[in-house]
Amino acid sequence: MHPRFRVLHLLFALVMLLVGARPALAQEVLRDAETEQFLQDISAGMAKSAGLSPGALKLVLVRDPEINAFVAGGQIIYINSGTIERADDVSELQGVIAHELGHIEGGDAVRGDAAAVTATRVTLLSLLLGAAAIAAGAPEAGMAAMMAGQSAAEGKYLAYGRQIEGSADASAVRHLNDAHLSGKGMISFFEKLKQEEYRLTPSFTKIDPYAVDHPMTDDRLAVLSVDLAKSPYWNTPIIPADQARFLRIKAKLVGYLEDPPIVINRYPLSNNSVPARYARAYAWHRGGYPQKAQEEIDNLLAQAPHDPYFLELKGQVLLESGDPKRAIPPLREAVAQSRSTPLIASLLGDALVATEDPADFKEAQQVLKVAVQRDGENPQAWYNLGLIYTRLGDEGRANLASAERYSLEGNQQRAAANAEMALRGIPVGTPDYLRAQDIALTMQDSGKKKRRR
Repeated sequence: MHPRFRVLHLLFALVMLLVGARPALAQEVLRDAETEQFLQDISAGMAKSAGLSPGALKLVLVRDPEINAFVAGGQIIYINSGTIERADDVSELQGVIAHELGHIEGGDAVRGDAAAVTATRVTLLSLLLGAAAIAAGAPEAGMAAMMAGQSAAEGKYLAYGRQIEGSADASAVRHLNDAHLSGKGMISFFEKLKQEEYRLTPSFTKIDPYAVDHPMTDDRLAVLSVDLAKSPYWNTPIIPADQARFLRIKAKLVGYLEDPPIVINRYPLSNNSVPARYARAYAWHRGGYPQKAQEEIDNLLAQAPHDPYFLELKGQVLLESGDPKRAIPPLREAVAQSRSTPLIASLLGDALVATEDPADFKEAQQVLKVAVQRDGENPQAWYNLGLIYTRLGDEGRANLASAERYSLEGNQQRAAANAEMALRGIPVGTPDYLRAQDIALTMQDSGKKKRRR
């Protein structure tokens, strides 16, 4: 092969890599019934302002210590755990959600894809022109064309990013006003972002405002401070009950994510508040001290005997400490008090399965079936339902439950295989048969598309 054509071939391979590249989401999603209900409740008024129907907005907690929230498509807001840990009150968290709702309302994820495609086309054209120039014997002109095209594409995409961030900020002001919420929390959280910006930027570095995809924090603060201060709700106080719930959510998140010594340092034994006991209960449990965890939980239940989330934690600690029988009563009450919240119901199902007592199997089947009907995105619930069907001798539905689980976990091959086995063991034409058929066809289609790439 002629050397010039070898260069062209390599450049073409680079172009194909750019076209085919897709970002990978490798972050861990954290699921908690209390947190999910809280996020829904504090967002309801703003979601209505954004034109979303009740319950349409989904808020997902991501395990990541960095301050961030984002929209990746659809009506879903992803919130990093670090955002909640760094927030001081519920109004700061509401300010973050208001901004992300602005992105959903503006369809920015879809528009962002279109902007990326446009920028990619500019890059590809410059690469091809540059490659042609190199092949024609003008390497310097070719490299210049490539660099110019890349710079133009990057500048266009960054400008678009700054534009949609400014629009989302403007929408956030409206969402907060429509929900009769103060924007003070949004301002104070932006101050935190500014401090983070200073911390991560060397003192000798001057940031080029045209080289970033967000407007500069100082500029955003200047605009938002004026717009939010005009609101008739600027001095509206935080609802005390919302703040109390926020402090509980934050504490249990710290207790679950941080190392026990850090938790005890942040919530010392001298602090007997509800959030402190909540955080320490998680820390003691994770640290291998179930008795100390139960003492904290019993103190919490003494103050609120029928709190579903305290009861859930009591059952969880007993179950994970190897005592599923004793875990069942508090979990049954937690399910009842939470109006059969699926995540709590699936934990009850877990305990019923773990007893290995045939007397518990029918209840486990009933509880888990309802749980997955109301929330089908819980692999552990599908796993336990599959175990129960196996123990009850229903191999067809056991295979269907496994297919559901593997589908959620992204294992297309096993999902398809289990769905095919389910079709051989479930009566034709029943809802479960049709569901197995859907999974089999979907997984096969996905596999074909993957092979074509």
